[in-house]
Order: sequence, then structure tokens, then C-alpha cells
Amino acid sequence: MSVAASTLDYLKHHQLKITTAESCTAGKIITLLSQVDGGGACIESGYVVYSPQAKQRLLNVRAYTIETFNLTSCEVAREMVHGALHDSPANVAVATTGLLGPDALDGIPPGTVCFAWAFRIGQVVSVFSRKEHFSGSREQVQLAASVHALQWLPHFHQRAVAGERG
Repeated sequence: MSVAASTLDYLKHHQLKITTAESCTAGKIITLLSQVDGGGACIESGYVVYSPQAKQRLLNVRAYTIETFNLTSCEVAREMVHGALHDSPANVAVATTGLLGPDALDGIPPGTVCFAWAFRIGQVVSVFSRKEHFSGSREQVQLAASVHALQWLPHFHQRAVAGERG
């Protein structure tokens, strides 16, 4: 079973709907989910926000956060995930922002991706984030990051249910 199929089973079992805020993965997370039969039942929406202006306009990422921490940062990913949940009835959001390469930018090596996962449980929103590094071509990094985002969703959801935040 693919990671997308097992994540969808998890979402269905826990009555979760997902929205995404994708920069470097460019919609691949939603694409992977939508390629599984019945995937649409758990997908609410997906934002593809490549430019800093799109992140600010559509997801309310603050210019201060981008200027202070860089586009490839957990701080930006966390604001993206909050923005995705803001106008959505979804109760799960995943965000990605990173550098696919081939060159480093602002001292950040290619293949660096920052993730955030958010879960709305009642009135509480729990957010988790992490930075990872992937090797390979642009396409390989995109796919690896998308799979990583889906793979870790159940883990962080269980932590959110337990009342943790991170």
C-alpha cells in the first residue's frame, strides 16, 4: 500500500479533512492523495504558493517572518499552515516550503524543506514543524518531501490528540 493510500485510510478512519499549503512541493501532496480511489472524500483544498507575495496574500504569512527567518524556515511553514486552516473547514493542514536546487540560496543547501502540520481539535489548533534535507533531482526532492509530509501526518495527529504541541 502506498503512503498516500495509508494516509487516506488514516484520515477516513479519524474523520479528518485535509488542506495543504504547498510551495516547493507545488501541489504534489494533494496530487498523491487525489490519485488514490476515494481520495477526494478527505481533501478539502490545496494552496500552491510559490512566491513570497502569494504566501502573504493568500495565507497571511507576515513579511516580517519571511525577512527575519527566510522563506525556507519552519517559522514560515507554521504561518502557512495556520493560513491554510483559517478559511477552511478542514481539520488538518500540511505546509511545505523549501529549496529544490540546484544551487544553495542564502546559505541554505538545496534539498532543504521545512514542514508544518496543524490539527484542529475542538477549539484548539496544535502545530508541529520540522526541517529535513533530501538528496536528488528537483523532482526526486519534491516527491520525497511530499511522501514525508504524508508519512508523518498520523504521528503528529496522535501527538495532537494527546494534547501535545510542537
